[in-house]
Amino acid sequence: MNLVKEDPRIGPSHISLYLAIVNCCNEHELQLPVSIFSRDLMKQAKISACGTYHKCMRELKDYGYIQYIPSYNPVVGSLVGLTCSE
Repeated sequence: MNLVKEDPRIGPSHISLYLAIVNCCNEHELQLPVSIFSRDLMKQAKISACGTYHKCMRELKDYGYIQYIPSYNPVVGSLVGLTCSE
């Protein structure tokens, strides 16, 4: 979170989604990567628009906060992991 407060690109939706990802990883005892479904993360992050969710996921990945491998199969979840940084 120390990196986030200094990063002007990160907004409330990014933070909410990131915390939902951290929570999901903790629930899986940090066995990374974790299989996730967008509907579950969106509900936990209080994000209602699919466009906002996908934009924030892409940006969190591009900015180096997460590792993200999307799945386009509704039965198989996408893979997400946290990156190690200071």
